[in-house]
Amino acid sequence: MTSFDRSSPDHQRDHPRDHPRDHPGQPQDLVVALPRRWVRQRSTDDGVVLAARAREVPGSGVAPELVLRSTPLDTGAAEAPDGGLHAWAAASRAVLETQLDGLDVEDEDTYELDGRPVLYRRFSHRAGGPGGSGGRDVVCDQWSWVADGVAVTLTGSVARADYLDYCDLFEDVAATVDLGPGAIRPGPAAA
Repeated sequence: MTSFDRSSPDHQRDHPRDHPRDHPGQPQDLVVALPRRWVRQRSTDDGVVLAARAREVPGSGVAPELVLRSTPLDTGAAEAPDGGLHAWAAASRAVLETQLDGLDVEDEDTYELDGRPVLYRRFSHRAGGPGGSGGRDVVCDQWSWVADGVAVTLTGSVARADYLDYCDLFEDVAATVDLGPGAIRPGPAAA
């Protein structure tokens, strides 16, 4: 089982914006704490700001992985009262349905995490075989925020057999995502 303790030297806060290949669409104050011993890859051309993978592969054969991604929103969505979070969520789900074999959304909810609106989604899919056949059942925990007209998504992926060993770690990492002061657009005022 992998553990995550914010006070431990076994984690580190990553500042993806400090990397020379800075993703142009990411909020400028984006910070996240990742397990220190995980292998990291920063800023690719496909919207990935930061990816981390466990060095040790469990018996399932699927290395647990965390991916932080940013996606610019269209102007109309960004001007919605929720900053475009729900419109982006619907569009991203439609994309997942075309990309992942056997997609099953197991849970989806919008709530506040550290006082900020976040969309949480847990889904599973088949990976590893042609068309997903003979592949492994993968479970993903995903959190999405909107900041400065950009959707920021953290996705933790792991084999279903290992999910209980990593779901708390994924949640702990999600709790460290910090988009900086004022980076989150406020939701509609409470009535």
